[in-house]
Amino acid sequence: MTVTDPVERAVIEAIDIRGLLAFLSDLVAIPSLDGSLGEVAAQEYVAASLERLGCEMDVWEIDFDELRRHPAFSAEAERQRGLGVVGASGLGNGPTLIFNGHVDVVPAGDESLWRFPPWQATIADGFVYGRGALDMKGGLACAIFAAKAICDAGVRLKGRLLIQSVIGEEDGGCGTLATVRRGYTGDGAIVVEPTELRIAPAQAGALNFRLTVPGAAAHGCVREDGVSAIEKFFPIYQALMDLEAARNAAARLRDDPISRLYRRYTLPYALCIGVVRAGAWASTVAETLVAEGRYGVAVGEDLEAARRMLEEAVARAAQSDPWLQEHPPLVEWWGGQFAPASTPIDHPLVQTAAAAFADITGAPAVFEGMPYGADMRLLVNEGRTPTILFGPGDVRDAHRPNERVAIADLRTVTQTLALVALRFCGVA
Repeated sequence: MTVTDPVERAVIEAIDIRGLLAFLSDLVAIPSLDGSLGEVAAQEYVAASLERLGCEMDVWEIDFDELRRHPAFSAEAERQRGLGVVGASGLGNGPTLIFNGHVDVVPAGDESLWRFPPWQATIADGFVYGRGALDMKGGLACAIFAAKAICDAGVRLKGRLLIQSVIGEEDGGCGTLATVRRGYTGDGAIVVEPTELRIAPAQAGALNFRLTVPGAAAHGCVREDGVSAIEKFFPIYQALMDLEAARNAAARLRDDPISRLYRRYTLPYALCIGVVRAGAWASTVAETLVAEGRYGVAVGEDLEAARRMLEEAVARAAQSDPWLQEHPPLVEWWGGQFAPASTPIDHPLVQTAAAAFADITGAPAVFEGMPYGADMRLLVNEGRTPTILFGPGDVRDAHRPNERVAIADLRTVTQTLALVALRFCGVA
């Protein structure tokens, strides 16, 4: 660590890692699945924690009827309730910085595949295990405890620090959209997604789609009389994989500043079929297949053009089959529609974060684009707020059994965020 300023050192020394781990453990224990009342419970817990810090609080019921009319709205889960939570500190006489994190999590899946219970934070081998520990309750804990350290050290920020705790990121970003619509924008923002401690000034897009393939039912004993939608899906799936390969090969040939941020990835813009449902009875030829997936989109790519590219690939595959020529598959765009977004590397927020990370770790910051969709795009595209992704852990440990985040990463990110807040907002 090369931090010599006495105020900065006092703040870093005030960071309460033990308290952070206790907070994270409590938050992991709340099963805050998208659309569940667990989202509300998690938000209430975060709001109470921020209030104890002395933050100026705004906690409100999200009006989903109004929000659904916004062109950037997307969601998969139906919600009866949802809370927005923002905690503010600082005098407001300087720049406004946002720390943004989501409390919603994906399902745990088959719990027998977990080393430890998914809804109980377990500390082992230098990691915190549990659903949401990485994605992204750990990052949110870092943001809150960076703000707490500033408060505990008796430091007042000249500018404004906003902690945005949001719902619905995993299924479309309704929480951040609601927060931006309420007027919470700033001069810079950090979304504390898992980035392997890399500073990410770019995030890819991810568009959910649903593909319906028609067949014709028949008794299984005379299956030749029917048309299996499962069999008809095979050439369409291959066409989608060919599309993925072609799009990513083209991306690797580009040599602009954004494309260079994705050099580490062989598939920066992946196309994934995550759900396939077909048939209604074991001895009946499947008359319908429904496949759902996500479609990676490059930064700067036109969303409608990208959608047409997938639709045309499906249509070409259908034209090679006599049945599908007469009964074409249906492509629908549904659920999460994450546009891509970026912030120039030379922006003061990006450079402040890079310098703070280097001062904390003694190592130069690594800039990289993230291949997943995130709420960064709502802050950038809708809130006109320059934003980066920066947080603890590796996204490869998310959305799978034994999700985990390294305690060392939690410490580094909390220290870095505290330093960024002091330098970006200024000290009163």
